Amino acid sequence: MNEKDKYTFDAIVIGTGISGGWAAKELCEKGLKTLVLERGRDVEHVKDYDDMVPNWELPHRGRITNEDRIKSPVQSGVYNYNERSKKYFVNDLDNPYVQVKPFEWARGYQVGGRSLIWGRQSYRRSDLDFEANARDGFGVDWPIRYKDIAPWYDYVEPFVGISGSIEGLPQLPDGKFQPPMPMNCVEKEVSQRIKGKFADGRMIINARTANYTLNMGEGRGKCQYKGSCGAGHACSFGAYFSSNSATLPAAARTGNMTLRPFSMVQEVYYDKEKKRATGVRVVDIETMKQYEFYAKIIFLNASTLNTTAILLNSKSEVFPDGLGNSSGQIGHNLMDMPYGMGAQGTFEGFEDKFTFGNRPTGIFVPRFRNINAATKRKDYLRGFTYQGGAGRGRSGSPGFGREFKEDLKKPADHWSMSITAWAEHLPYYENRAFLHEEKKDKYGMPVICVDCEFKENEAAMVNDMMNSAAEILEAGGLKNVETYNRNKIPGACIHETGTARMGNDPRTSVLNRWNQMHDVPNIFITDGSAMCSSGTTPGPSVTYMALTARAVDYAVKELNRRNI
Repeated sequence: MNEKDKYTFDAIVIGTGISGGWAAKELCEKGLKTLVLERGRDVEHVKDYDDMVPNWELPHRGRITNEDRIKSPVQSGVYNYNERSKKYFVNDLDNPYVQVKPFEWARGYQVGGRSLIWGRQSYRRSDLDFEANARDGFGVDWPIRYKDIAPWYDYVEPFVGISGSIEGLPQLPDGKFQPPMPMNCVEKEVSQRIKGKFADGRMIINARTANYTLNMGEGRGKCQYKGSCGAGHACSFGAYFSSNSATLPAAARTGNMTLRPFSMVQEVYYDKEKKRATGVRVVDIETMKQYEFYAKIIFLNASTLNTTAILLNSKSEVFPDGLGNSSGQIGHNLMDMPYGMGAQGTFEGFEDKFTFGNRPTGIFVPRFRNINAATKRKDYLRGFTYQGGAGRGRSGSPGFGREFKEDLKKPADHWSMSITAWAEHLPYYENRAFLHEEKKDKYGMPVICVDCEFKENEAAMVNDMMNSAAEILEAGGLKNVETYNRNKIPGACIHETGTARMGNDPRTSVLNRWNQMHDVPNIFITDGSAMCSSGTTPGPSVTYMALTARAVDYAVKELNRRNI
């Protein structure tokens, strides 16, 4: 066996997050010897977790330190960054990027990627999403419709374990759900009170989350309602879906996976005679030694901005502007989601009730704007949804000692409830990511520059998102209702998408309807960069999963037919 044979595989998967994990599972289960590359360290399910250690046993009781804020000024601002979860976030000083305009880029470089810190909200996209660009002329038309991906949602959801309720809404398709996590007493009451009160059909339903509510085997147990996963902890029970708890173990069981951590892919090689990608160049981030690996097909799932960087850094005589970039679209059309606008209030009643356990989800308000002629708005395109919930905290006031401890046991005088909006971000060509011409990181990779903003259409939704939230709470009987706007900037929602979009026309898009590069047919991209629109639902990851399973199925069939 020569040296090249030792480094040759049937398939290479770049990245181990949500989509990379699914690519690994599907390729391995279809019999392909698959190399899975992860730029960060290894994290073994259960063995490397500390979710059973209570906060009071940690040196800083779970709090962020000043040193954390200095080393990770961006990551430390993420909602679930804390003393325990920070090991799943990058050190910003070691991983710089340029914010041409303010952009918060949350990153997790380890086996499992951000699947170890995601919020797990999981909602299918509907034809309202897939047809949006074609209807209003922003972006390019999706090359697929709901009927194309529906069977693949059906395929991935039972394995993921998504809990939710059947609602029959055309704008929010139902799925293959496990039983939903029940609403608490106040949420149920508010949900009942608003039924039928709004002509636009506003309603409150159970949020849909990737947490098992049934024992399904496969080494995964049902949720224990510990609530620690909401703080960025991994889950030793495996109820919390992640690459580490589910897809990567499935891939490993086949015997076909070679997992290589500490492997930063910097370039994809292209053969102009074969018109195919041949392999990748990797830097071992521990030794700084370079390696080359080869394969028949490559799944690029490094997450939106890193996938963009790898493509732009893969220059050749045929593709001087980046691999597969004959359209000039790679890096452009970057989207996130505007969020953080909503309302909150207090609820009088149920003073004899309290919550049991810590449910890792809440309630959801499906989209009710620009669905049809009756709900059409003249001041903006697309729409938004809400997440939220009701709760009753503790009444403890500042103090110390026995009296303070006893006071902490008492529930607050009133229940409170809030709902927060997640909105659509239109795909603007000028919102983009690109590589700095001179600056490089410690591994020799050009630094990523991000130039992205929310524009007029997103701004036009803000007041409606706040006021509509207040109307819902008031109709539900909440008192002292106040609106808020947390003024979140792009990136803060952690749903960056769109920089290598799908499309029917190779002149205006990077990928075809199978997530296959128009220019390089043995490369598939199924992470967020493939998206044509951001949508209004806050859980895009289940769509990445479905697209990945669909793309692998197609890729392997084409490989067997010797078309790629």
